[in-house]
Amino acid sequence: MLAYIVKRLLLMVPTLFGVLLLTFAVIQFVPGGPVEQYLAEAKAGAQRGAEGGGSYRGSQGVDPKRLEQIKALYGFDKPPAERFVQMLGQFARFDLGKSFFQNKDVWQLILDKLPVSASLGLWTFFISYGVAVPLGVAKAVRAGSRFDLVTTLLILVGYAIPGFVLGVALLVIFGGQLQWFPLRGLTSSNWADLAWPARITDYLWHIALPVTAMVLGSFAVTAMLTKNAFLEEIRKQYVVTARAKGLSERQVLWKHVFRNALIPIITGFPAAFVGAFFTGSLLIETLFSLDGLGLLSYESVIRRDYPVVLGTLYLFTLIGLVTKLISDLSYVWVDPRVKFD
Repeated sequence: MLAYIVKRLLLMVPTLFGVLLLTFAVIQFVPGGPVEQYLAEAKAGAQRGAEGGGSYRGSQGVDPKRLEQIKALYGFDKPPAERFVQMLGQFARFDLGKSFFQNKDVWQLILDKLPVSASLGLWTFFISYGVAVPLGVAKAVRAGSRFDLVTTLLILVGYAIPGFVLGVALLVIFGGQLQWFPLRGLTSSNWADLAWPARITDYLWHIALPVTAMVLGSFAVTAMLTKNAFLEEIRKQYVVTARAKGLSERQVLWKHVFRNALIPIITGFPAAFVGAFFTGSLLIETLFSLDGLGLLSYESVIRRDYPVVLGTLYLFTLIGLVTKLISDLSYVWVDPRVKFD
């Protein structure tokens, strides 16, 4: 087991290197970098100055010395290979760099946006597992019944509706027409002045609609996966043997079937739990005006804020590789028959 863990940890190094190298190489050919954006803004300012009758020197172009200073500011005065090696050295020390446009460390930006994405992700995670797993068990036990058919239809209809479409519908109906829920934000503007019970109520009031819009997709997958896993186990020979020994249906289900059927659910638990913190939903965050990691990633790509793009990519890829390793190791914990050797 130890040899397997060491091997997986060592394999993370070339994986991270490949991801960063590919992304860095693509960035070099993408037009409209930070320097180009600065020049475009200078040109736009020159045009506005000319239209206003002013004598703005930017209309004559950017001074070459000033241009070199701009390139040096963003680090583009060095060859790409040197910049890539320098970036790898920073990432090895877990220094994610500093944003070009927000004048903040990438770490600070992630920590600032994390509470919003974590709120959405954790509620989605707990609702998906807390409701979908018991529902999947109930559907497996009552397979083929009216309850199974009706819940399957409702789950599939919910799964077929994109989250952002459902979000728009929830906003229009419950936020606009009925005005039961707020249209934007994670809390009210006077949240800091409220007492703690009122703060909790206000937070839940704001988070209800975006969580509802996010939960349906993962809820449907978890419920159907649980049902199919239980059905597969119920049909196996050891269940027939346990019933023949006189065990009650409850004992057969919870003492024999439950542990084996939950293997595919539990092994995905670590990745889903960690992903709940760091996976931002761009469309949901934009729709409900929530400033989270999804919106941060999108804006950094649009504005060519390369330290944020590469820094978050490095961090999230590393977290993904570690959680994948934990998920694989959980197989051994759940099912001792699994041997990685």
